[in-house]
Amino acid sequence: MELIENIDQIDSPFKNAVITIGNFDGVHKGHQSLFQQVIEKARQINGTSIVMTFAPHPLKALGIAGPPLITRKDQKVELIEKCGIDILLCIRFDMAFAAVTAHDFIEKILVNKIGMKTIIIGADYSFGKDRLGNIDLLKKEGKRLGFKTIISPWINDTDSDMERISSTRIREIVMAGKVDQVMKYLGRHYQIRGKVIKGRERGGSQLGFPTANIKLHDELCPKLGVYAVTVETAKGNFWGVANIGFSPTFGDQIFTIEVHILDFNHDLYNTRIRVNMVEKLRDEKKFANIHDLSEQIKKDIEIARDILEKNGHS
Repeated sequence: MELIENIDQIDSPFKNAVITIGNFDGVHKGHQSLFQQVIEKARQINGTSIVMTFAPHPLKALGIAGPPLITRKDQKVELIEKCGIDILLCIRFDMAFAAVTAHDFIEKILVNKIGMKTIIIGADYSFGKDRLGNIDLLKKEGKRLGFKTIISPWINDTDSDMERISSTRIREIVMAGKVDQVMKYLGRHYQIRGKVIKGRERGGSQLGFPTANIKLHDELCPKLGVYAVTVETAKGNFWGVANIGFSPTFGDQIFTIEVHILDFNHDLYNTRIRVNMVEKLRDEKKFANIHDLSEQIKKDIEIARDILEKNGHS
């Protein structure tokens, strides 16, 4: 996949461009289905499959407090590439871009610059200055400029034909700590990323369970509590138990994300790791003393091992 971050980088229109446009936060199953439709249509017309997305999120660029992102730019790029798209246009969204009229966006950017022959989008898609562009305008301009507009149906929640898969629903689930339910929406576990930093160094010395303390990279954080996780490191992939919260037993009231990686004895300081949130084990709790906390951690580890084994994690 080729990543293009500025429209001006495009020297000539792409061959028979088939494009979809959106924020695609989470790159969930609905987005994945849309991308596969783009790929299939491009194959049919011997064309180029293209996804256009934006950074930062348009709301934030306009000074509006948007929702916490499920996937930041680096992860979104990785996930879209895995879908098999030819070209990813990750365009900087700023006030100048927001001022482009819907007509100019269609004719000057999509058709003349990119070479769009087909656009595949959801039924509620809107675009251009003041979001005045819509499906009707696309169909009208398509007759004049020679491109086709295809409306993609929503992908519904696997448990309910009434509820579509959406980024909003995924955020609600993650923030409620119900991370075991995320797989049916994302097709993967919710993942947090971060750099391992120096912590208070109590995990190993006082509790007997050394932890990697993470400086969180992501915006969307699961509910406080203890989780069974898998951990991707430069040393390989491992099982683990993560604690998200304020360590009430120690009375610090400092927010931390700490991961005890099972059967692991490498130094991860200053490296970046990825933590896949598999299932919540329990809420964070204040224990009477360090011994009681240590005993609970032993139980957490055994429960996490059982969960990860049943989930088929190697």
